[in-house]
Amino acid sequence: MAVPNPQGERWCSAMAQAFPEVQGRVPYEGPETKNPLAFRHYNADEVIEGKTMRDHLRFSVAYWHTFRGTGRDPFGDATMLRPWDDGSNSLENAKNRVRAAFEFFEKLGVPFYAFHDRDVAPEGESLAETNRNLDAVVEVMKEEQERTGVRLLWGTACLFSHPRFMHGASTSCNADAFAYAAAQVKKALEVTHYLGGEGYVFWGGREGYTTHTNTDLKRENDHLGAFLRMAVDYKKKIGFSGQFYIEPKPKEPTKHQYDSDAAACLAFLQHYGLLGDFKLNLETNHALLAGHTMAHELEVALAYDALGSIDANDGDCMLGWDTDQFPTNIYLTTQIMLAVLRKGGLAPGGLNFDAKVRRESFEPIDLFYAHIGGMDAFARGLKIAAAMRRDRLFEKIIADRYASWDEGIGRQIESGQADFESLERYMLAKGDIAPNASGRQELIENWINDYIR
Repeated sequence: MAVPNPQGERWCSAMAQAFPEVQGRVPYEGPETKNPLAFRHYNADEVIEGKTMRDHLRFSVAYWHTFRGTGRDPFGDATMLRPWDDGSNSLENAKNRVRAAFEFFEKLGVPFYAFHDRDVAPEGESLAETNRNLDAVVEVMKEEQERTGVRLLWGTACLFSHPRFMHGASTSCNADAFAYAAAQVKKALEVTHYLGGEGYVFWGGREGYTTHTNTDLKRENDHLGAFLRMAVDYKKKIGFSGQFYIEPKPKEPTKHQYDSDAAACLAFLQHYGLLGDFKLNLETNHALLAGHTMAHELEVALAYDALGSIDANDGDCMLGWDTDQFPTNIYLTTQIMLAVLRKGGLAPGGLNFDAKVRRESFEPIDLFYAHIGGMDAFARGLKIAAAMRRDRLFEKIIADRYASWDEGIGRQIESGQADFESLERYMLAKGDIAPNASGRQELIENWINDYIR
């Protein structure tokens, strides 16, 4: 639970602002500003490659970290000061939290937010009571969406925190856990649809195993495939047109998760006939945990037309867990925006800040500093990526490197006109391959550095 108001005073959303230090929307003041509550690079209305920054970046705030994060870690208790949150599981507190959240979204100037069902409403003594709690809070969310114009990027269900999911949800050895998870996702889909969500994410927080000695991996994967098929069927039944996403992650909390990386997710979806129904929601920190770079995961997704949305964060290579830090690395944001521009945009997905302020950054105003920095980092990445594309930097490099495939024997191979016999005849006549050209990696890296300055 969040640390309550240290004065013990009751916070009333009708009488107080959650963020009184910020009056009005965070402005764009340009690169020279010294104002920490202003954007240096994110100018929402600036047009790049025919679209505004707002439309390119489609920023979203993650409700779970920003308004449910407490600063607690395995070695210490909560640190966050959240005056609007009395630390209880009451419906009144949940509604206050929603109003504080939308004040933040509105002042920050983001068009979207994202949430888990259990982020926004407390769990009751039964599924029926839990659903009633969610309905009550969702009405406040609906009111706030209409008041502010902030929209739901995507919703999802938390199928990993409650003890009932200790063995997993759709992959649990307990069939009742599967059934409960199905009922929970059904409700979450209905709520997402009601709120006009543009997508829905499946993240298998415990869909995996800790030891194979007590695990029927084939059966669990079959169950997960069946679960996702049921979700697709219900989506169609209720007329929800939002995009479905799967979010890869290799480990944490399980030792091995079935959605371990982009390639594993795509192979799974293809095997179970679901490739046309899902795209990927990629995250930098998860890519690092999988032993990949975010650029690698993006390239895999792009290669199979599966890039859907992005959880915008970063990890710490000195630490071995999911640190969910705000992205400030311009190389990273440039790589991401190069991929987004190549795709032609993220819509209906977006850049969702699945990131949390550090445990030591415990004051409410730190939420603004963190998000402003992340938004500026992506705005810089967008501008740099657009400059690279304008100069056709990578197109020329790649075209020159693969020139041998554009004519002669290369064209024959790609067009299916070659086989082992014809290739043997070709090489016997030629004797050896044409000389390889240098990859010029260092020169290319120097060129990239010229743009990122």
